Amino acid sequence: MDETTHAPGHQHAGPPYGYTADKDAYLRRLRRIEGQVRGIARMVEEDKYCIDILTQVAAVTKALHAVSLGLVEEHIGHCVVGAANVADPDQRAGEIDSKVKEAAEAIGRLLR
Repeated sequence: MDETTHAPGHQHAGPPYGYTADKDAYLRRLRRIEGQVRGIARMVEEDKYCIDILTQVAAVTKALHAVSLGLVEEHIGHCVVGAANVADPDQRAGEIDSKVKEAAEAIGRLLR
């Protein structure tokens, strides 16, 4: 399968995803978030003040939203644009619809 026809969450043999160029930056951010979550767990273990814990949860949530928005932008800029560049006009229309629908569904999940 190439990148325009793979099932969500599955590897493919085509070119890398749009975020691949920034993969190290995404991984650094996610590791930082992971450390923040461990810190929150430690705060709970140590019976810290609930408002202080909620402040840290809000910071992690904001950081995850930033990662999510970056990935949505990468999807639109790489996967949707890639679908628009499919040579076969009939296949192109279906690919564009599919990639836009994926983006809309992802955004919907972020907003819930």
